[in-house]
Amino acid sequence: MKQFYPKNGRVILHVDMNSFFASVEMAYDPSLKGKPLAIAGDENKRRGIVVTSSYEARKYGVRTTMPLWEAKKLCPNLIVRQPNFERYRTASQAMFNVLQQFSHLVEPVSIDEGYVDITECQELGTPMEIAKTIQRNLLEELDLPCSIGIAPNKFLAKMASDMKKPLGISILRKRDIQKVLWPLPVIEMHGVGEKTAEKLSKLDIRTIGELALASELILRANFGIRGLKLRERANGVDGRPVDPLAYSENKSVGSSVTLPKDMTNQSDLFDVLENLAKSVSDRMQRKGYMTMNISVTIRYKDRKTISRGKKLNNPIKNSQEIFQAAKPLFVENWNGDPVRLLGITGQDLVDEDQAYEQLDLFTYEKAAQQEPLYRVMDKIHDKFGKHSLQKGRDLKNKQRKPGL
Repeated sequence: MKQFYPKNGRVILHVDMNSFFASVEMAYDPSLKGKPLAIAGDENKRRGIVVTSSYEARKYGVRTTMPLWEAKKLCPNLIVRQPNFERYRTASQAMFNVLQQFSHLVEPVSIDEGYVDITECQELGTPMEIAKTIQRNLLEELDLPCSIGIAPNKFLAKMASDMKKPLGISILRKRDIQKVLWPLPVIEMHGVGEKTAEKLSKLDIRTIGELALASELILRANFGIRGLKLRERANGVDGRPVDPLAYSENKSVGSSVTLPKDMTNQSDLFDVLENLAKSVSDRMQRKGYMTMNISVTIRYKDRKTISRGKKLNNPIKNSQEIFQAAKPLFVENWNGDPVRLLGITGQDLVDEDQAYEQLDLFTYEKAAQQEPLYRVMDKIHDKFGKHSLQKGRDLKNKQRKPGL
């Protein structure tokens, strides 16, 4: 088998479950198989967002994030099921248990995808034979389809797994990059979102090949270190190992401040929290992270310190979202004594381009509606100062202060 494995390189699989939520529902209820299915909200309310859809539904144009009323208009016979995240988590754990039967180097990326390093698995067969066995076992044991990419690094494996869906297996070698990847629009490159693609387009970089050959000076000037990383990826360079602990490690980004004097005024303390949220948000965005857990630290005049955290349903990065998550934590745990120090920490960080949002009918709509507002608020605060926009309730509270 040695001839099928590199002497100095690695062989990495990217296993990507096909239409995972819909597939789990079909495995749970086989009568749904072969029918157009959408995971969304209550079908009687004609509202909500499509979380995912079966391939039969996609043939009608039904897509993720599409309003449910529009999906039903495109596909009148669409079957709708509400999300069952406990069922999906159970299926996800079973899926990773199957992967771990082949290698101890398994790195979950999200609930429905992960990397497997099979470099030392030569006794199990060729890389293609191993991929076929994994795909077959997932189908036979869990009734769940997947696509698999085979490549010498994580980036190329991810790109390969997207090439054939559903139930595809693709090999992508470094020698194939110029022919296979470079002609593709840059928006199809893993790690490039719509905003980045728009910014690249303004620099006359519209394909992966153009990104691979772009000036390092121009990329650094417009994107910083991330621009150079994207250029490396476009050239097929990715030295990241498959790390089983990467998904679960408790990374964190925090910011705290010792107050110039002991504070007891709640409105003033909220101002401090809002500034801390902005600091945490800025640091996370520079590093390309989102947080799944917000904690607040309170230190009192007598130096007694408490920290309280809250697990979030969906990853966040925006300063207003962080503030709104931290504020009730502070209110619930502050005993009213003078505060000497405040801090906010974002924990359980995930890479922004890999962040997995457990969408449901209400949280997705709320996030989608508020995101443009939050972006505008951040820009106004950056340009004119944090007091340039305030809630009417906060102004009313300040007007009640003695001497005002």
